[in-house]
Amino acid sequence: MGIVERNNVKIRGEGPPMMFAHGFGCDQTMWRLVTPDFAERHRVITFDHVGAGGSDIKAYSREKYARLDGYADDVLEICEALDLQGVTFVGHSVSSMIGALAAIREPARFSSLVMIGPSPRYIDEGDYRGGFSREDIDGLLDVLDSNWLGWAATMAPVIMGAPDQPELSTELENSFCRTDPAIAQQFARVTFLSDNRVDLSKLSVPVLVIQCSRDAIAPVQVGEYVHRAVPNSTYELIDTTGHCPHLSAPNETIAAIERFGHRA
Repeated sequence: MGIVERNNVKIRGEGPPMMFAHGFGCDQTMWRLVTPDFAERHRVITFDHVGAGGSDIKAYSREKYARLDGYADDVLEICEALDLQGVTFVGHSVSSMIGALAAIREPARFSSLVMIGPSPRYIDEGDYRGGFSREDIDGLLDVLDSNWLGWAATMAPVIMGAPDQPELSTELENSFCRTDPAIAQQFARVTFLSDNRVDLSKLSVPVLVIQCSRDAIAPVQVGEYVHRAVPNSTYELIDTTGHCPHLSAPNETIAAIERFGHRA
């Protein structure tokens, strides 16, 4: 199976390339409210991380995907297979860091990065506030290991943060439940235990940080930290609740990316 099939790559539109990468427990369908706007003037590439959505689950390797670098490898392999240059990479949550690692390794491939709800480190350490104590994260991972479906049902509304749109929480919960629990457990550990703070200063391409004003997963102080740490970054604070503005506030998300595109 080739790379395009492995990651269930989909392409639509013509023009400068934009690649959209989903977060933990999700798949590329989560971009459906955002990508049509950009496909009118861009070559839009969406894909599923191995182990998610319509990807080839047989390609999953616990060794390869024990670090975010394994996912960054896949991003670069997709870029090579499609001969992409000058990519605007849009990453949600953990994929913000995956995109950063890819852009650090091959900066010529990318024209800019858009980070939606990024967090380089979820755990508080010294003066750094990631939003969680180590005990918080250990407890979250223990529940995920022992009761994946219960974890999904409890966490989906917290992550989505859109009580007036309960269908979005249900969609996220269903997406979690479609993921193989063993793969989800490892990806959760990689996501919540990684520390990519030192990588931020290595980015040489323009970066947009999109931060929700009320986000239980990546709070405002984390987005502000990323903005300060990245040499050439722009910061957009969206007045919305939750960790998935591309679903709960798509128009505001599109507008922020378009403003950045005019400046980048």
